[in-house]
Parts: sequence; C-alpha cells; structure tokens
Amino acid sequence: MFGPLNMDCCLNEALLPMKYLQVHPGLFGSSRVQYVVDHAMKIVFLNTDPSIVMTYDAVQNVHSVWTLRRVKSEEENVVLKFSEQGGTPQNVATSSSLTAHLRSLSKGDSPVTSPFQNYSSIHSQSRSTSSPSLHSRSPSISNMAALSRAHSPALGVHSFSGVQRFNISSHNQSPKRHSISHSPNSNSNGSFLAPETEPIVPELCIDHLWTETFSNIREKNSQASKVFITSDLCGQKFLCFLVESQLQLRCVKFQESNDKTQLIFGSVTNIPAKDAAPVEKIDTMLVLEGSGNLVLYTGVVRVGKVFIPGLPAPSLTMSNTMPRPSTPLDGVSTPKPLSKLLGSLDEVVLLSPVPELRDSSKLHDSLYNEDCTFQQLGTYIHSIRDPVHNRVTLELSNGSMVRITIPEIATSELVQTCLQAIKFILPKEIAVQMLVKWYNVHSAPGGPSYHSEWNLFVTCLMNMMGYNTDRLAWTRNFDFEGSLSPVIAPKKARPSETGSDDDWEYLLNSDYHQNVESHLLNRSLCLSPSEASQMKDEDFSQNLSVDSSTLLFTHIPAIFFVLHLVYEELKLNTLMGEGICSLVELLVQLARDLKLGPYVDHYYRDYPTLVRTTGQVCTIDPGQTGFMHHPSFFMSEPPSIYQWVSSCLKGEGMPPYPYLPGICERSRLVVLSIALYILGDESSVSDESSQYLTRITIAPQKLQVEQEENRFSFRYSASVSSLAERLVVWMTNVGFTLRDLETLPFGIALPIRDAIYHCREQPASDWPEAVCLLIGRQDLSKQACEGNLPKGKSVLSSDVPSGTETEEEDDGMNDMNHEVMSLIWSEDLRVQDVRRLLQSAHPVRVNVVQYPELSDHEFIEEKENRLLQLCQRTMALPVGRGMFTLFSYHPVPTEPLPIPKLNLTGRAPPRNTTVDLNSGNIDVPPNMTSWASFHNGVAAGLKIAPASQIDSAWIVYNKPKHAELANEYAGFLMALGLNGHLTKLATLNIHDYLTKGHEMTSIGLLLGVSAAKLGTMDMSITRLLSIHIPALLPPTSTELDVPHNVQVAAVVGIGLVYQGTAHRHTAEVLLAEIGRPPGPEMEYCTDRESYSLAAGLALGMVCLGHGSNLIGMSDLNVPEQLYQYMVGGHRRFQTGMHREKHKSPSYQIKEGDTINVDVTCPGATLALAMIYLKTNNRSIADWLRAPDTMYLLDFVKPEFLLLRTLARCLILWDDILPNSKWVDSNVPQIIRENSISLSEIELPCSEDLNLETLSQAHVYIIAGACLSLGFRFAGSENLSAFNCLHKFAKDFMTYLSAPNASVTGPYNLETCLSVVLLSLAMVMAGSGNLKVLQLCRFLHMKTGGEMNYGFHLAHHMALGLLFLGGGRYSLSTSNSSIAALLCALYPHFPAHSTDNRYHLQALRHLYVLAAEPRLLVPVDVDTNMPCYALLEVTYKGTQWYEQTKEELMAPTLLPELHLLKQIKVKGPRYWELLIDLSKGTQHLKSILSKDGVLYVKLRAGQLSYKEDPMGWQSLLAQTVANRNSEARAFKPETISAFTSDPALLSFAEYFCKPTVNMGQKQEILDLFSSVLYECVTQETPEMLPAYIAMDQAIRRLGRREMSETSELWQIKLVLEFFSSRSHQERLQNHPKRGLFMNSEFLPVVKCTIDNTLDQWLQVGGDMCVHAYLSGQPLEEPQLSMLACFLVYHSVPAPRHLPPIGLEGSTSFAELLFKFKQLKMPVRALLRLAPLLLGNPQPMVM
Repeated sequence: MFGPLNMDCCLNEALLPMKYLQVHPGLFGSSRVQYVVDHAMKIVFLNTDPSIVMTYDAVQNVHSVWTLRRVKSEEENVVLKFSEQGGTPQNVATSSSLTAHLRSLSKGDSPVTSPFQNYSSIHSQSRSTSSPSLHSRSPSISNMAALSRAHSPALGVHSFSGVQRFNISSHNQSPKRHSISHSPNSNSNGSFLAPETEPIVPELCIDHLWTETFSNIREKNSQASKVFITSDLCGQKFLCFLVESQLQLRCVKFQESNDKTQLIFGSVTNIPAKDAAPVEKIDTMLVLEGSGNLVLYTGVVRVGKVFIPGLPAPSLTMSNTMPRPSTPLDGVSTPKPLSKLLGSLDEVVLLSPVPELRDSSKLHDSLYNEDCTFQQLGTYIHSIRDPVHNRVTLELSNGSMVRITIPEIATSELVQTCLQAIKFILPKEIAVQMLVKWYNVHSAPGGPSYHSEWNLFVTCLMNMMGYNTDRLAWTRNFDFEGSLSPVIAPKKARPSETGSDDDWEYLLNSDYHQNVESHLLNRSLCLSPSEASQMKDEDFSQNLSVDSSTLLFTHIPAIFFVLHLVYEELKLNTLMGEGICSLVELLVQLARDLKLGPYVDHYYRDYPTLVRTTGQVCTIDPGQTGFMHHPSFFMSEPPSIYQWVSSCLKGEGMPPYPYLPGICERSRLVVLSIALYILGDESSVSDESSQYLTRITIAPQKLQVEQEENRFSFRYSASVSSLAERLVVWMTNVGFTLRDLETLPFGIALPIRDAIYHCREQPASDWPEAVCLLIGRQDLSKQACEGNLPKGKSVLSSDVPSGTETEEEDDGMNDMNHEVMSLIWSEDLRVQDVRRLLQSAHPVRVNVVQYPELSDHEFIEEKENRLLQLCQRTMALPVGRGMFTLFSYHPVPTEPLPIPKLNLTGRAPPRNTTVDLNSGNIDVPPNMTSWASFHNGVAAGLKIAPASQIDSAWIVYNKPKHAELANEYAGFLMALGLNGHLTKLATLNIHDYLTKGHEMTSIGLLLGVSAAKLGTMDMSITRLLSIHIPALLPPTSTELDVPHNVQVAAVVGIGLVYQGTAHRHTAEVLLAEIGRPPGPEMEYCTDRESYSLAAGLALGMVCLGHGSNLIGMSDLNVPEQLYQYMVGGHRRFQTGMHREKHKSPSYQIKEGDTINVDVTCPGATLALAMIYLKTNNRSIADWLRAPDTMYLLDFVKPEFLLLRTLARCLILWDDILPNSKWVDSNVPQIIRENSISLSEIELPCSEDLNLETLSQAHVYIIAGACLSLGFRFAGSENLSAFNCLHKFAKDFMTYLSAPNASVTGPYNLETCLSVVLLSLAMVMAGSGNLKVLQLCRFLHMKTGGEMNYGFHLAHHMALGLLFLGGGRYSLSTSNSSIAALLCALYPHFPAHSTDNRYHLQALRHLYVLAAEPRLLVPVDVDTNMPCYALLEVTYKGTQWYEQTKEELMAPTLLPELHLLKQIKVKGPRYWELLIDLSKGTQHLKSILSKDGVLYVKLRAGQLSYKEDPMGWQSLLAQTVANRNSEARAFKPETISAFTSDPALLSFAEYFCKPTVNMGQKQEILDLFSSVLYECVTQETPEMLPAYIAMDQAIRRLGRREMSETSELWQIKLVLEFFSSRSHQERLQNHPKRGLFMNSEFLPVVKCTIDNTLDQWLQVGGDMCVHAYLSGQPLEEPQLSMLACFLVYHSVPAPRHLPPIGLEGSTSFAELLFKFKQLKMPVRALLRLAPLLLGNPQPMVM
C-alpha cells in the first residue's frame, strides 16, 4: 500500500506535468490517443495484480475500470506529433493545490478534485457534458503520488487495493461526507500558467476495460466507498464495490483471457449490503446486511449467517435483558487474532453521528466477560473493518470493537488435500455448492475436533454422493463425540435419559470392544465374546442402495479417481500413515460399489489387514449407472507410484503417471526425478509437458486410455555428475528440502540420495545455499549464507572490548587476532617480537655509563641527549604500527577509539630514574612531536576495519577535548578516509573542521576525503580541494593564505580524486604546477621541492598508465614538457590564466630563465613513470637511462639517478627479472668499469674521473633497480626476487662498515640500504619472513651516528609491510597500487621529525590504497575455529611460465587473484572444495574481504592437522574401515572420532552399548554397531534409518506380523535400484566410488525374505496362493502373508492370468512363454510353477 511512503515523490512531481495518456475506444471503433484531462473523474481504487485503476465519473455517476500500463513508443509519437503542430499544454498544477488535495484526502474523504485540473490538451476542444455516450472526456488521474515515475505500475504499488488514502495526520477526525459540488472548471487556489514548455513525454497509459451500465434512477452521489477484489472457493475473481447510498454491494466477475493479455469482465450481481469485507484466507467475504445480520458469501453464493457468541441477535426483544449464553448458531467459533482485506478503507463513512473509536482500551473487553452486558439494547454491528487473513474487526454501534475469526475450511491436512482434489475435478458451480455444504457442516457450533473432522468429512461426502451413512456398517459407528469438545454437536434429537438398545450395539461395535476381545487377559479368563447382533448387519446389506438424485452422484467415478491419486500421493509421505488408513476405507467402499475389482485388489495388497476380500456392497441401480459421468482420464488399471518406479528401475515401459497439478506435487517430483536420474532423460525436468506425466484436467480430452506403453530405456548420459547435479539443482528450485527427503519412504528416496552422494564429493563453489544444504555440505551452505550477509564481523573478528586492559597496557596492538596469527606463525614468537619493536607507549631504556670525569650535571645532559636520539626512533614507530594493525578492529560505537599515548620519556638503569626531555637542560626542537602524533593518530584510525559500522556522529564524538591532541585527531581523520569511512562524515562537519584553520587537520581531512573518493571525479570534493590550490582558482579571486603543506596535500588529493581519468584541465594545471616559479614576495619560496613532487605525483595519477593514448592532450606535449623539467633548459613562457601572477621575478631566489632542475626533476621523473607505467615504451625509457659519460654524470644529482632508474624499469615492466645480473645491467658501463670495490684500502688515483660521483651514482642506480624489483614482485613472495634483494641488502650492510665508506658517504649508503630493505619488505609483504625480520631488528637497534628519524621511519615501515595487517593483507601490483606505493615509499626520507621539505610525511600512509586482503583462513564448520587445510593453487600460464600447480598449507596468503585459475581444498582430510576463478574472481574476493573465512568440513574418521600433523593417528580409522573382522569389535566410544552429529552419537550411546545380561539381544546390538560403523566410515549417515527400517521389516515378516506391505515395497525398490542398469553403469564408470549400501547387507536381506516366504508356502501358503489365483474365498489369518508374497514376487492379479486356465500348461517352458507379457520375474514363476502345473513339489527350496 502506499501511504506516506510516496509523499516525497508526489510533492516533487507536483510541478511536473501529467504524464498520462488515454487510449479511447472513440467513435466508429477507432481508438484515439490523448492526454488524460478531466476533473470530474476520481480514482477510487488501484490494484497491482492485475494492474487496474477504477475511476468514478461524478457527472455521469458511473464507475469505470481501466488497465494501467507503460506507454508504447508509437503512442508517444502520436501525441508528440500533435503537440508540434501547435499549442503547448499548459501546466496549472501547483504544489499548494496538491498538498491541499492530499490533506483533504487524509481526513478520510474520497478524492474530491484533481490537483491537475484543466490540463488542456489539443484534442478536447468543445467538451460537451451533454453527450455522455461518446466517452470523449478523459478522466484525470488524481493520485499522482501513486506512481512514482521510476516504477512501473506493477512494481511500485505493492499488493494494493482499496481506495487510496494517505494517512498523514496522526489522528483522523470522524469521517464526514463532503458534497461534491465543485464546478467543472474550478481551478485550485493560486494556479499559475507555466511558460511555454517542451511537449510532455507521457509515461503511463490507461486503456478502457469496463463501465457500468446506465440506469435512469442513478442517484447523484453513488460513488463507491469501498472497493476490493475477492475470489470464491473455486478461484473465480470478483471486483466488488460498495455503493453505500444504495446499500448495495455490486460484484463484477472478471477473468483473464486465454492468452493472459487482457481481462474480460462479466455481469454485475447486486447484493444488498451495508458493509462488506473480504476474508482472504478462505476465499469468502463477510457482508453486513441492512437488517444487521452478518452473512458469509463466497463469490456471490450465500454460505450462511454468522453468529457471534455474546452479541445479541439483531431481533432481540425488550424482555430479553440478559445477554444470551454464548452459542454461535451457524457461523463462527471463538475470536482469534487479525487480516487483510485487499486494502479497503479503514473506516466506512456512515451517516450516523457515531464518533469513530480510536482508543483501543475497549478492545480488551473479551467477548466472554460476564459483566459485559449491553447497556443499550440497540447495540448492533455497524461496520466491518481491518480484515487480515481470516480475521476481521466488527465495529459496534456503541463504539466498542470486536475481533472475530472466521473458521477455516478444514484444519486437518488430510481433509484439506481431499477437498482440494475434489474441488479441482468438479465443475465450478457444483464444487462451490459442495464446499458451501461442507463448510456449514464443519463450522456448526462446537465444530469437530481434529480427529473427528475426517469422520465428519466422510459422512458429509458420502451423503452428498447418495449413501445412507447411518446404515453403512463402517460409517455408522463413527465417533463424533470423540472430540473433547464441551459442546455436543446438536445433530440428532437427544434420546430419552433412560437410554436404548442402540447404545449397547454402539459399544459392541466400537473399536475399543474389539481390542479388548483380542486381549490376552480376555482369553485367559475364557470370556466368551459377546457378539453384536449379526442379524442387523444382514438386514442392512439387503436394501442398501445409492440415491442417484444427490449432488455428487454423477461424479462418483471422478471423485473416486482423484481420491485414489491423493492416496498414492500420501504413500510418499511417511508421516501420513494414519491418514492413509482412513482414506483406504472410503476408497474400498467406493471401489466395491463401482465394481472396480483391480482397485480393490490394489488396496488389498497395500493393506491386507484393513481390506477384507468381501464386504458390504451398496447397490447402484444399473439404470442409473448410465448417468454416471466416467471422465476420460479414468484408468481401469489403478495407477501405482511404487509400481511405476519399480518398472523404471527394471527398465520396463510404463504409461505416463497421472497427476493433479498443485495437489500431487510429491508424485510429480518422484516421477520426474526418477526419469532424470534413472532413465537419464535430461529434458524431463526442463519442459513443462513431460512424457512421464499426464495432467488431469476437467476439459474432456482425446481418449488416452489406449496409450501404448512407452519403452523407457536408460539413456546413459556422458557425465553422471551432470545428471546428479541437474537433479539436485532442480529439486532445490522446486523447493525440495532435506526435511522433505526424510519423509519420503527410503526406497523411493534412494535414487535421490544416490544423486546427492554424487554431488557431495565435488560440488561447485557457486551453488546457492539451498543446494549445499540439500547435499549435506554445511561448509558450503554456511559460506553461501555468509556471502549474502552484508559485510560485518566474521567469525574471526576478535571481540575484545577496548576497556578491558589497563591504561598502561594499551600499546595499540591488543586487538590483533591471535588465533589466526598463531596458526600462520606457529613455530616461534615472532609476533610478540614485532609488537615489542613497534610499541611506542612505554618509556625507553636510556643506558649511559657515567665516566669518572663527568660531573653529575653533564651526566644528566648526556642522558637527555641520548634520549633525544632514541626519541627519533620512537617517533618513527607509529607508521609501522599502523601497517601491522591495519584493519584489525571493530570499534564499539558507544566508546571513543582508544589512541595509545606516544611516550617520549626514558628510564635510566640501575635506579630506573625517569629521564625527560622537558627539563630544560638541553635544546629540544620546537613542534618536534607534531608529526609523530599525527602518525600515531593515523595508526590508531587504521585499526578500524572497513566493514565496521561507523557513522558521522561517532567520528565527531572522537574529537579530543585538549588542543594538544588535535594532531592525533587529524591523523585519525586521514585514516578514516583511507579505510573509506570518511564518506559518512557530513559535509557540514568537513567544512567545520577546515574553517578551524588547523594545518594538520586540513592535511588529514583533504587527503582522507580524496582517498575515500579515489578516482570518482566527485565534484563536491573537487571544489573543496580547489579552494586550497591557488592554481585552480580563477585569477581574479582573492589571495587565500593557505599553508604550504595544505597546498601539497590538496594537490595530491586532486591526483587521487581524478586518478586514471586523464582529465584534461586538471592535467594541464598540474603540469604547469610542477615548474611553478617562486613568487615575488615570500610565497612559494620554502619547501618548493615537496610541492613540485606532489604536482608530479598528482599528474602521474591523473594520467595513470595512459601512455601515448592521452586523448585530447597532444597539444600539451606532456612527455616533452616533463623531459624538460627533468633535464633542465630554458623556461617556457608561462601560459594560461595565471601568467599575470608570475610576471615579476622573486626577490628571494634568483633562478634566471632556466628551469630549476633540483626542484622539478623528481616530480617530472615520477610523472613520466606513472603515465607510461607498464607500457614498455622504449623511446620514453631511453630518456631515463643513466648518463654514460663522466661529463653528463656531473650534471645529475646521484639521488635523481635512483628515481630515473626506478622510472625506467617501471615503464619497461615486463623486462624486470628477479636476479642480480639484471640489477647490474642497469648500471652504465663507465661506472661499472671504474667503480671502486669498497673493501680496498687504497684509492686508485685518476684525474679525469670523480670517484665520489661514480660510487654514489653506482649505489643509487643499484638501489633504484632494487626498488623497481620490489614494485614488480610486490606481495608475491617470489623466492628469486627475495634472494636477489637479500643479497644486495647484505652487501650494503657490509659497505657501511667498510673502511672507505666515506667516499660514497654514509648517508647515501644508509638511504640505499633503507630502499633495498623496503623493496624486500614489499616482495614479502604480509608473510612475516624471518630473515627480513632479523634485518629490521638489527637496524632497530642502531640508534647513533647517521641514523636519523627518516631512516628509522623507513626501517619500521619495512617491518610493518612485512607483517601487513597481522599477516592478513598483502600488496597488489595494479596501476593504482603502484601509484599509491610510489607516494608512500618515495625514496627520500625526512631528516628530522618536522621535515617536509622534499616529501610530505602524511603521504607515507597512502600504502593503504595498495593493500588488499589475500589471507585465506579455513574455518572448521563444526567447531567454528580456524584450522589448517591443504590448498592446491593453479596458476594460469603466462609468457614466463606454463600453467602450474602449487600446494599451500592454509591459512596462507594467496597470490594475486588475476594470476590464478583455480583454488581447491584438497582431501583426504577435508571435503574437497573447488573455487574456479576462470568464471570471475568476485566470489573469492568477497570471501577474502570478510576476513578470508573459508568454511571446511572434516571427513569422518579424520583428525585435523593440528591434532595429528603427520596423519598417523588416522591410521586407526584406516584399519577398521577396510571392512574386516574389526568391525564387530568397534567400540561405540570411538565414534566421536568419526562424526560430530549429535543424533549419531546418541544412537551409539543408547543402541550400541552392551549391558549386563544381553541374551538374544546381542545379535541386534552387533548389527546396530556394524550398521552405524558402516554409515559413519562411508560417510552416509543418512542411510542409518533405512538400514534399521529394513532390518525391522524383515523381522516383522519373520514373525508374520506385516499389516501393511509398504516396507516390503521399499526393500524391493532398494534391491531393484542396486541391480538397475543405470546403477551398474555408474559403478563401472566410477569404480572408486564407495557403494551406497553395504554390498554384504543386501544379499542377506534378499535371502532372508525369500526363505521366509518359501517356508510360508510350505506350511499351507501354496493353497492360499492357489485359491487367490483361481478367485476362491480366502481364510483370514493368511491374508497378510499372501499380500507380502504377491507384492514381493510381483504376482499379477488373477484377471491378467492367461485365459487358457491355470491347469492347462504342461511344462515350465510353456508357462514361461505365457507369462512373458506379464513381466513377471522368473524367480517368482519358479515358486508359482508347482501350483500352476498341478505339481505338488515346489521347485525352489
């Protein structure tokens, strides 16, 4: 329903023109299209299914129905063509008129005027009101709100019917009638004329369907106050509308045309009514008549009055002052809860002045309170409202309300199914009559209980067929009083108190009496059975005949046949046993009377004890049988589902099985799945009309009885697995679940279970959850289930509340998931070590020895200087810590994020005295800690996982109270941007933070917001950034005083937001900014290098990887300009808007006309690298070669050679090779020949060579090549790359300690070492490699000499990368990641903690954009704990290697997904599982992003790798599983090693444990133990019930206690399945596959049954069989065994035996020939032969 939901859309549309067209059946039948324009029309009803609109014409007082649809393009063209010719429609709808309109609606009025009035269209010139018959006017649609333009009418309007109302006001006033007297052209208040507009494109169209016929006496105001759609008990639909002024409910019958395209409306039926409401659940409606009676109707058929206990009847006289006792007369039992009327009006507008009751307090007056006497006697029901389901509220005239429940048609499942089947087969009118009759009987006051409902149904049905149930033996004794209902059904008049003889007869015939008679006690007491007078029965049987005049007499055969199909359907549900027995009695009676011998025989074979061979027959007058309608689908042979399946398994042909659509769904399912799986017919489940089923319909069909039996042969399909998969997937689609499978009988279920067993071995990873559940793979179904959940915490998220640990403890690393980390690094404590190295919350140890000559004061200074050195390291730690704890924490929304303190104090041994920098003894640089605390804030913020639930309020809530923490908060904001949460921060708050003017906050915020909007070109963010970049502002704008670092951050931000877009204007500005000259005053003079670098990086990002394809930028000459920035030369004339600013040169810096290469080179070099990234463009790469003459080398800073080499290698991406030969090949020849080996003592002297330059160039080029190696193999853990880089790292360590390191300069060597270490960490990112960790730990300990803040920063970043995200994250090598890493790992490190001259420190955190989750953690689905599992990873082939496989032990970091073909969880310990990446990586990506949880399931008898690393303990399982004598010695205690299923564990506990004196029970116990063992080791626990059922059935047969043969059928089906051709072929194709049932068990079963039946034959069974075959009467005790014999041996019914006579044959061969057509197995013939040949010795013993 749409109430307030669509308010916004209607108000937005208020100013838009109407978008409706109307197709009219105009004059002369040609339809014309025009805009809907009419204010006399009102919508009174909208509905989605079918999509119709009902309108009321206030002028003509008629209702019309229209269908609502989308406009077709040709209709649209017609209208638009018209409007081109002249005149634009003017739009006079104003928002105020619409809201007023809505407001008037909300008071409960009907829609009064349309807000879109006078919407003049070209067509409606002279609109005449006098010619109503022309329909020339188009009704305007008032409720625009209903149709939000985006939705099609079918989607937008949920199941909606009833007059549209908007419940806006919180409490409605009492409904009043407004007279509808607006003049036809009244404009709503304050309309305005729109200017000339474009023609309106219409979107929706209404087509005319039906209009009421005119009557002369139509009153003025006969608008419908309530409209609903109801259907009668047979599914015919009616559109009902209540015209209150006439007290009429008009019902129009409508139906879909055969092609489903249009609705056909029928005649109108008027029902006198004051009010009405549909009762949806039971397809009826309640009508309140003018007299105050409540009447139930189905469609337009009256069912009966409804009486409410406790409400006075409308006809009460004054004398009756007390309320009547609660006896409902013929309608409704006790009130229960509430329902849905297809959306009719909430209240009915009445003329009575009764205020509507909004107060629910009176609803609590229960109907049965004794004190609720009606004060005013005139209380009556005055309206019906709020129907939901089968409940409805009655509003009484005294203002109170009563909720009542209309009883359902039937409560027991059996009766419901039978009613559905009978209703399906009868003609609609008769079906309605029958149901109405049944409903009246069933809902009589004090209605039947669940048990006697069936008896009541049988009695009712038989009576309607013409039986006299009082005189039929088995229906006569039905126990209606068996229900404990307090109200005795007042069916017959009460007999006299003294009783009568009938009571005694009743007792003697009761079931109870028969039970007592057969009781042992009764026999031992020698009580002679007191016979019920047999005489009476014989009297009965004389004159029982069926009355042919009754309602259902002619339909008896049809009813009998559908009930038989229901009976076959119920046989497929093991829970319906009781119901089947009841149904059999009815069917047998009908079969006898219809003289259908085959059916009686069929029932006898199913239920030998229930079905006596003789019984009471009711004669049907032979003259009347002609009137009986024998439907075309009636089969003389009883269809049997078991027989059908059996024939399929044996490969014999069978006629199609008849089924009732919607009722016999199980039969259909079984038939089709057998056809698919056993016959291998893939098309059986795909097409609707299957050759295996005949749908039963009422329409007379071509006679199908003579259908030849199709020979179904097993078509072996190439891949069995595909058949099994088809079956399983199809069954899930039809909604078949495990619970349904458990209720199928075990023989029928066996083929389905076999298919499931097939699928379980190697399922597809992308199957939906339902399929995985059906095949019993909980690991997969749980994965599928979690895959659908939104990102949130996974099983692995640690839920340590932040407040648990004490303040001193919090080093920011408490929330790591130790469970997973201890699995990844299980051998050592490296994680604790990393945590110790990266913590910055505890004081450091300041170890200084006090020499004797030092005074105390000097000693204190000494200690503080040492502490200052150590603090350089402490301040560098947070960046690394942020990497280590990346995305590891889900914050609690009610607590602020804990940010660990940055502790810069020290403790001096031996007395542990505190050393502090603030004592004033030494000079400490100002603002030393500002960037350190920024990094600390970033590190804390990066702990927050992207999946956390965070909102704007929480971000603001974290704002610190103290100003000194503002830097940390700035970092926190940047971190939130990097993990994507900053998008939730309200724009208002962003501006709020920026206006504070705090430099750090601005930097953090701008970078954060840009990172969050990476590559989106978001306009609002662009504006935000532009304010901080003078070059992006118009030249006339006021000079803003933006701090330099903020400008740098904003420039990089622009690069991030426009990443990869090659946006021309941005690129042009950034290109110019690389070489921005210093301004005349002091501006742009300091830290110019970092700004130029930022512009270069940003330009590189904008054009990332576009190479020479920069569309539309050829005139900018980007590469040439960058080359000039790189090598220097004459400055070009400044172009663009900003040339004015740069006219006068700077007063501070004299640069002349040349480019200052020292400033522009790094940015330009990296920009080239990023633009041509991975393009392998040789010409650009050659620009970047290192110079190969001494003269040129002198012109280049050695540091820049590092960048050039790096850039060149990144462009020639595919040439990078992971070996030291390739690294050396980057060094030019002149350097290679003359480079000094650092170990020599003497320096060779040479005049023209500058050795210092050469050696510096050498180390920097090597470092650049190593760095490119790190980028190329980032996150790959490539072994050769690791070895190569490790070698160079070791080399640099040795150079540093070499005697002549001073030539190269220790600073340069340290820089190169740091670069190589970072490369090493990139390659091994997330792996926690021990050798790299040792290098980092060694460098952590070096704190003196050249080791400044920047080097510590680099070393600890390497350490952080190594343990990225606690081993859960790794680096990606996508273009975007490389750009981010270039910003983060820029190889020039800050000299001290406030140094941003060459590179803004905040950019170091952009590595987050390159991190991606790649850890796969197997989680045991039973324990929910992470565990080890073996993975097989298959790589796609590339130009460097073929397709290869690699085994990894998970939890492990996967390689980059685009390199992989598939990932497989390997056996034997876990169920196999395949993730195929060739279909796309989405599935795996979503697993990885949710903490990489991959559910796995242990196989039976296997232990996890943790408990049993070598797999030795599982050998125990191996020995027993080889089915040797051990199986008997299987101890139930050991079962827990095989399975965790509680049902199996308790089975072992209660059924397999020996007790003291077992006796003969020992054998059963052994059987149970071995069966359990078998099931568990073969992993088919679902077969346990089948084994036990088979065993029980055989024992019962041995004791001759088979009362029904269904279990024997099941055993027979099992045996047939295992010997079927399809199964044998499957076994040949899959020899490895374990048999489903133990191969030793089945032969024993078969043998035992054969023996039992053969013994029976010897002790007199043969006579019995002979009597049966020759049609002689049988003796009672033998009946059940005979039935077992007939079923098991498939003996045909006597009528099928060869007509020559049984004794005619002389030899067995002759018999064989005669019986060939009967498909009777030879083994059965062997047993019959002696009887048939008249030869007394049986041939089989």
